Amino acid sequence: MTAAPVTIETPSGKWRDAENFPVGSFLIRRDLRPHVNAFYRFARNADDIADNPNLTADEKIARLERMATILDGAPGGDAPAASAMRDSLIETGVTAQHCHDVLHAFRLDAVKLRYKDWDDLMAYCRYSASPVGRQLLDLHGESREIWPASDALCSALQVLNHLQDCADDYRLLDRVYLPLEDLAAAGIGVEVLAQGEANSGLRRVFDGLLDQTAALINKARGLPRCVAASGLRWECAVIVQLAARLLRRLRRRDPLATRVKLCRSDFLGAFVVGVCGVGRG
Repeated sequence: MTAAPVTIETPSGKWRDAENFPVGSFLIRRDLRPHVNAFYRFARNADDIADNPNLTADEKIARLERMATILDGAPGGDAPAASAMRDSLIETGVTAQHCHDVLHAFRLDAVKLRYKDWDDLMAYCRYSASPVGRQLLDLHGESREIWPASDALCSALQVLNHLQDCADDYRLLDRVYLPLEDLAAAGIGVEVLAQGEANSGLRRVFDGLLDQTAALINKARGLPRCVAASGLRWECAVIVQLAARLLRRLRRRDPLATRVKLCRSDFLGAFVVGVCGVGRG
């Protein structure tokens, strides 16, 4: 009897329950939902490898490289999410590049713990966030001309998530996405993230990043009306609304003192406003 392969993936189990935004929701076309879920599971499991505090940087990179080889057709059941993703790509004909892009971001996470400035952070989001939207658009056969608006929305979501998790990222992984130049301009260092609440300097950094994120959300507001597939159009509209709501909440609350997150009423309100707004358009 052949023993089952030991998986190199280290899923945390936080997949759907920890997401701020819809993951393959009922708005997505039924036949595409399994492929959306395969992509999110692939990305989540790769992310969990990069965030595993019990693995060295070299071990993380080796596991992520193994996922890449299976994605490209190498045999092996030691990365089931990568195998399922490969099957999805074969069935749909979508390029594997978006998957390779997110793997690139997670390899960066294994070795890069600081970001110089906003441009440096946006370069990271190009690989960590933008491929998610591009994958969904390609799955639906949408025009690549709308990638810039999608990239803006995905990057905004990524920065909001970084702000939500800034204390835990520093405490557990010594990883700081807040640009060092912004911290220096406020006269503070990364060590302020270990405090129980944000001081005035860190609050200025948060607000400056939120200003730049608001500009990304504004750029993304036209995205839903450019999407041909009705379900994806509505999902994009809802996500834009959720991003704006989370941004406002982060303006009012301190992510060092509490977990700043959306609640059920936010999802309901974003659904109503988003879907009705697209309908009026």
